[in-house]
Amino acid sequence: MPYTSNPKLENITLPFEWKGTPIDNKGRFINNEIPFVNSLRDVLKWQTSKNPQKEEKKNDTWRLKVIYDSNFLQSESDCIVWLGHASFFIRLAGISILIDPVFFNVSLIKRLSSLPVSPDRFLNLDYILISHDHRDHCDEKSIRLLAKNNPEAQWLTGLNMDKILADFTRNGKIQTAGWYQQYETDNRLKITYVPSRHWGRRSLNDINLHLWGGYVIQGAGKTIYFAGDSGYDHHFADMPKIFPEIDFTMIGIGAYKPEFFMGQSHTSPTDAVKAFYDTKAKVMIPMHYGTFDLADEPIGDPLRVLNKMNQSEISNGKIRPVMVGEILFVQ
Repeated sequence: MPYTSNPKLENITLPFEWKGTPIDNKGRFINNEIPFVNSLRDVLKWQTSKNPQKEEKKNDTWRLKVIYDSNFLQSESDCIVWLGHASFFIRLAGISILIDPVFFNVSLIKRLSSLPVSPDRFLNLDYILISHDHRDHCDEKSIRLLAKNNPEAQWLTGLNMDKILADFTRNGKIQTAGWYQQYETDNRLKITYVPSRHWGRRSLNDINLHLWGGYVIQGAGKTIYFAGDSGYDHHFADMPKIFPEIDFTMIGIGAYKPEFFMGQSHTSPTDAVKAFYDTKAKVMIPMHYGTFDLADEPIGDPLRVLNKMNQSEISNGKIRPVMVGEILFVQ
């Protein structure tokens, strides 16, 4: 099997053998352990099967709560702020970071939760991280706006994603990494691109030509793990072997039904909690739910399932559902 990486970036030291990011003989990226199956038969099965929650989904009026407060942008305190879906503002070691900023509707899919601040307020950002090429994570309109308002920001992403971002940003400050490679950043911060179990596609003929993954961000004595879009796999258990003190981890709980189809791309609430325990992180922040209707479950289903499963973990703060715009201080 061929492997690849960015020769300009550092490969971090690992407690297991690692040859690089795997690719197939056609140069397309593949998952490290469980191959992504692009099955038309499974798509047709999903589209033609009856959704047992159809009526519940139709009548679900639950919506995410939003705190409209821009204080986190003016503050100097290190913090994590969920902006809905997989979008986060992070300040760590005084450095400002955005992850997967999506501020608007995605194609024909309407945004169901509003932003806590106007998109124009995101200024003077240091790093903008784009985990993969799917449009609910890599939104052209949002990226063009941020590039215009943050000309000095650096863009950190996966291998081959520069071909997309260069067009959107008109900016040469783009770094692309393979899995377990560390970006060149301010010396107060380390940012490492790590594996996820997912896939990539933006148009008809580019399936898996752009790498997908997550991020580990380290600074000011803290470690934050953003898992990206991912089905459940062994890479979660690898995280504490490499990063033994993870303070916060963001893991998706939505867009998971039907599980036979969605499970290779997204974690269910049950699998997300299992992944959280695998990482040995101190706190899990659930994400990837409540903002876009992407699958068969009702919009409020992921959080309801999570709440039923994990009352004790939620009450003691180990699992920490947050409101959009809520400031979670990193202390």
